Amino acid sequence: MKMRLRYTIMVCFVVLATSCTKETYVGETGIVPEAENDRIVEQELLSVINDHRLALGYNALDYSSEAQKYADQHNDYMISKGSLSHDNFSSRASSLSSELNAEFVAENVAKDYTNATEAFEGWLQSSNHKKTMEGEFTHTAVSVKKDASGNYYFTQLFFR
Repeated sequence: MKMRLRYTIMVCFVVLATSCTKETYVGETGIVPEAENDRIVEQELLSVINDHRLALGYNALDYSSEAQKYADQHNDYMISKGSLSHDNFSSRASSLSSELNAEFVAENVAKDYTNATEAFEGWLQSSNHKKTMEGEFTHTAVSVKKDASGNYYFTQLFFR
């Protein structure tokens, strides 16, 4: 039986533009190196989205290191361009399909939110992003990175 691969593209427009320091983040436990802070924000965003899904009676999404690789690469690409995009989404979706047998892939992107909660709230206010976050997916990965000016970029891939 031949499966048809479907792709969905979600677009996010900048709602809030602020900046944080480049070098460190002062969290509950003190000063955290920037790269580690990005991973903390990623984990927080995944947790907030899974909490939201569970509250609605949906499954929690499992983390995918393979999808993480593609989300990180896309954030690097957007940072190099200086703008949000879904450029090359079909390539990311095809790679996840062939490597992990994903049958449906979607993506949310955002820019300039200062933390996980703001990014989640921004996506929640957009019907397309909300639909993706609440979609019939099993796996995800979130990438959060800052550009040279300290602006956050977010990419989240979803698949089943």
